Amino acid sequence: MGDYVVVLEAPIIVRDVETSEDAINVAVSKVAKALNKENLDFVRVEIGYSQCPVCGAHFESAFVIGNVGLVGMYLTLKVFNAQSVEHAERIAKAVVGKALKKVPLKVYEIRELAEEEEGDGVELEE
Repeated sequence: MGDYVVVLEAPIIVRDVETSEDAINVAVSKVAKALNKENLDFVRVEIGYSQCPVCGAHFESAFVIGNVGLVGMYLTLKVFNAQSVEHAERIAKAVVGKALKKVPLKVYEIRELAEEEEGDGVELEE
């Protein structure tokens, strides 16, 4: 059994926004509300970053076209007592997917949890 930190990528679509800053604010609020509704306050929500293919600079993943925004977000959670990396991935996707229905979730990163990082997360009961 292992403990892992799982970072999921999620594309969040928001409507009636005019700037990328508005899109980010609405997306963060929308995701936080959905997670809190399912008592998933241990999931950390962050704005994703994209890399410019020309210059290589990083920028916030928020795009607005015609008052519809697409915001890339990272959702980080700890998964305890998983049988493998794949098991930790399935647990994380199931837990977050319960709150964010119809949002495709992709694993951005999975790593073993260091001892100093112990704390709130999802624990699998045996």
